[in-house]
Amino acid sequence: MPVSSSVSSVLSLTLGLGLFAGMQMFKQQLAATEYMTVIGGFIGSWFFVFLLTGVSNLESSMFGQGFQAKLFPEVVFCLVVAMFASGLVHRVCVTTCFIFSIVALYYLNKIAQSRFAPVVQAPVVKAHQQRRRNRCTFNLIFHHIQ
Repeated sequence: MPVSSSVSSVLSLTLGLGLFAGMQMFKQQLAATEYMTVIGGFIGSWFFVFLLTGVSNLESSMFGQGFQAKLFPEVVFCLVVAMFASGLVHRVCVTTCFIFSIVALYYLNKIAQSRFAPVVQAPVVKAHQQRRRNRCTFNLIFHHIQ
């Protein structure tokens, strides 16, 4: 069941705040081993997704339904905030957060394009008309030379 942009913004920002709090609560465990630092970066990328969704829906509810998040400043701002939050856990989490966030951004864009992009159809050119034009052009050039 879909919700409005303002409700989705509040939900996304609340989930992002919960992830940030969880990352800070389990900072020692996430920084303990190599595998956990990768998981910390993965959690940071989810923080990026929730933050981007919250910011985008907040702007959509404030500025109208046609408003879209752009690369700069919305995506860059959310990515920097997520990487900073991951950096508070461990410096390796910053790198893995960046990698996972770029992959998540690619798939978010792909989903948004399939859902919201208008369908563009290429004009159809009949092969018979194309041949007739080519013959006329050839005849004009050939008769002009003689």
